[in-house]
Amino acid sequence: YNGLDVTRRPRDRWVIDFGVSMSEQQAAFYEEPFRHITEHVKPIRLANNRKSRVSYWWRHGETRPGLRRALTGLDRYIATSETSKHRYFAWLPIGIAPEHKLVVIPRADDATLGLLSSRMHVVWATAKGGRLGVGNDPVYSTKACFETFPFPEGATPNLKPEQYTNLHTAEIATAARRLNELRENWLNPPEWVERVPEVVPGYPERIIPKPEYATAIKERTLTNLYNKRAKHEVRWLEDAHRALDAAVARAYGWDDYTPAMPDEEILRRLLALNLQRAGKA
Repeated sequence: YNGLDVTRRPRDRWVIDFGVSMSEQQAAFYEEPFRHITEHVKPIRLANNRKSRVSYWWRHGETRPGLRRALTGLDRYIATSETSKHRYFAWLPIGIAPEHKLVVIPRADDATLGLLSSRMHVVWATAKGGRLGVGNDPVYSTKACFETFPFPEGATPNLKPEQYTNLHTAEIATAARRLNELRENWLNPPEWVERVPEVVPGYPERIIPKPEYATAIKERTLTNLYNKRAKHEVRWLEDAHRALDAAVARAYGWDDYTPAMPDEEILRRLLALNLQRAGKA
């Protein structure tokens, strides 16, 4: 997947991945994939100026060993498009390989999805990130947006989910699961689609639209859904986000939070917490 597969509909693309350490001799045991890359990839790689691309022509150009280690043992991870009109986060199954235009957060707990999806994080990320393209769309940077974000005490990314001490993480997780469930039902209404198991065990099932809904379901994208939210056309989505935001506000101890709180006040509080933790307050 890249950003388009998250912001629009998945395009059902496949990739041959021989990992970070498989030798050429080992890769050759996978006869059909190896034949394909020998024919289509090898000639291009052998003409590459980078020695590693030539020496290990059957592997991905950037194998991302650090990301692979971080994803080990997870059955899903959180992703967001690097550049997007609206900032939202989604689950991807572990069998999906992310391209470089996807920002990956290697966590599988609902509380982290909820914290990232909250108004607090989105406001912070929009202020800290850059802008790009004709639409001047927000850009999400791990270093600028994620690493600087002051998560609620007791629910920070350096902790494993079982180590959370913030009493509101369970509430945040429940609200995040509800948000995700509602969005998934809107993206792929059960009466519109057939879910067919993939022939390869462990890969995500195929979502195939029923013939009478094949055209309509093309418009069911996260971007279109959040366009509707911006126009106040989907009350259920707004309600789900408000419930999540309220739970996150309680995790911060903001008893005075309401949806009417200005973004500037949210940023002021988050910056104060950021500076306090950095020892600059």
